[in-house]
Amino acid sequence: MEELMIVANVAIIFGVVYKLFELFVGKKERMMLIEKLSSEELMKGGAKRPGFNFSTFTFSSLRFGCLMLGLGLGLLAGFFIGLGTWNAYPNYQNVYEITSLIYGACVLLGGGLGLLVSFLIEWKISKRDSE
Repeated sequence: MEELMIVANVAIIFGVVYKLFELFVGKKERMMLIEKLSSEELMKGGAKRPGFNFSTFTFSSLRFGCLMLGLGLGLLAGFFIGLGTWNAYPNYQNVYEITSLIYGACVLLGGGLGLLVSFLIEWKISKRDSE
């Protein structure tokens, strides 16, 4: 447990330092954008961020939803496979190792299939929009 706390503390410190650097770099970029804009555009409020289009549609919620659905189905499949193979192994220590292997494989397989389904849906939608 003590080793886990060391890793967690290092991760927290690294995350805080990274976010501080990101904050200061972002400030410089924002100041450069403000300097490039003319005062008339700022007064009108019509200045748009370069490279940002409000009409673009992102599929992040679809990806996340398909990933979570795949992980859930993977856990369910792992449960049923483990339930079916529980009595096949007389050595109980080996059963826990095999069960954890089954759960891990099913979760990874389900998550990968969920992301693949998300990709196919995105591809079909982008193909339909381009026509």
